[in-house]
Amino acid sequence: MTPKITVVMPVYNVQMFVKKAIESVLAQTFTDFELIIVNDCATDNSLKICQQFHDSRVRIINHVENKGLAAARNTGIRHALGKYVAFLDSDDMWHAEKLQRHCAHLDANPNVGISFSRSSFMSYDGKLLDFYQMPQLTNIDAAHLLCRNPVGNGSAPVIRRETLNDIRYQSVHHHQLYSCYFDEKFRQSEDIECWLRIVATTKWKMEGLPQPLTYYRLNHGGLSANLLKQLASWEQMISKARYFAPKLLKRHENDARAYQLRYLARQAIRMKDGKMAAKLATQALTTSPKILKDEMGRTISTVSAAYMQWLLPAFAYHWLECLGQKAIGSIQKYKISRDGVSSIFL
Repeated sequence: MTPKITVVMPVYNVQMFVKKAIESVLAQTFTDFELIIVNDCATDNSLKICQQFHDSRVRIINHVENKGLAAARNTGIRHALGKYVAFLDSDDMWHAEKLQRHCAHLDANPNVGISFSRSSFMSYDGKLLDFYQMPQLTNIDAAHLLCRNPVGNGSAPVIRRETLNDIRYQSVHHHQLYSCYFDEKFRQSEDIECWLRIVATTKWKMEGLPQPLTYYRLNHGGLSANLLKQLASWEQMISKARYFAPKLLKRHENDARAYQLRYLARQAIRMKDGKMAAKLATQALTTSPKILKDEMGRTISTVSAAYMQWLLPAFAYHWLECLGQKAIGSIQKYKISRDGVSSIFL
């Protein structure tokens, strides 16, 4: 029988995490799915770990060359049999009710093309942090998506195959035509580019679920140079978007750039690079002071944290950071429970 949901999991050098990611799929309360693992030429033991799972719902597809995340997702979509397609990055995990709840959401809302969920942050070693991504869940238009990307990460969305078909285009690789959905020229920002193309150029709506059904792993350390690469990739996405959504970009590009700089400032804070965080936060404010008015709390907290991390002794900043995270986590939990979410998800 044809499965209702296809789960696409790209795999590349994630031997520390991929077992847990697969187990979180196989433990789903909704069982009518297939899991397509796309091995993007991993050079560690990732493939061997994947091959240890003997479940008829699991298929492994091997790339003959490393092509990147966008291409691996495209490969998975081309082989997908499901009505709905879910994406899980192989270093993240899901709550056991993830697929069940998204399936019900899409079944009940035929105009929704992208269903996503809130996400719970997870430490590098897999500990849930009681800290959440808290995006807007409804009334999401292209401008909001461009500026804030409520989906948040690549493991949160479940998408109708019909929706993906509406943005499908043909590309050439080794003189052969093949279908693409994500733009394979992007090694970063490929997800927001895809979501924006859907919302800005098709009839489909995007909605989120209040439960934190995705467990998003925070990177261990990282280099500030990677943030500049991420910014360059985002600018590449903006350049492309000017062609398919020129009016949107004309009105909102500067604000979107400021929000992206603020997001990168938070990433720099996680990397313990206060100087870079302060630079990015200041650049965000000078690019569009409007973000201070529109999202005062989040903007002030980002700028304050950046400058405190840069200027204060490490032990003092760490103490303040722990206090702040505990307070924010408690507020977030209250907001989630106020939305009617059971404590089993927290």
